[in-house]
Amino acid sequence: MQWDKISDIILVSSLMVLAVFAILGLYQWIKRKSLAKVDKPLIWMILPLALMAVTYYIFDRFLIWNTRPNGSGEPSFPSTHVMVVATIFFCVAIILPRYVRSKAMCIVIDLLMLLLLVSVCVGRVAANMHWISDVIGGIIFAIIFSTIYYLTTRRS
Repeated sequence: MQWDKISDIILVSSLMVLAVFAILGLYQWIKRKSLAKVDKPLIWMILPLALMAVTYYIFDRFLIWNTRPNGSGEPSFPSTHVMVVATIFFCVAIILPRYVRSKAMCIVIDLLMLLLLVSVCVGRVAANMHWISDVIGGIIFAIIFSTIYYLTTRRS
């Protein structure tokens, strides 16, 4: 299997993880009969997602720093795959202890997410889809977005 396909699968898997938390929020909303009674970290998850979307749009339309090393001419900075996967995984790591009581299980899940993230980072460069700087940029944006998420949810 090719690295770009592997990174696509991991991207879709991270979106499925995000969907689990969205379904949990929807379940809470229906069961508790009020959006105000839904866990705040689930509601605030929209913030890093919105920041990712805006960042993608800006760098895809206006601030084209790099083009892909494969010669396609497409914008490549930051790596959207890395930015999305890292942001989702970092945010999940922040709220996971709230929903998974076993500390050992949280560590196992965090390590699995880290392994998958490293695979995406390596895969995007190995597939000749991104420069290392694109991957680093994706990680930096993910750290910024998840830090903002942490700061908005730490008291919830």
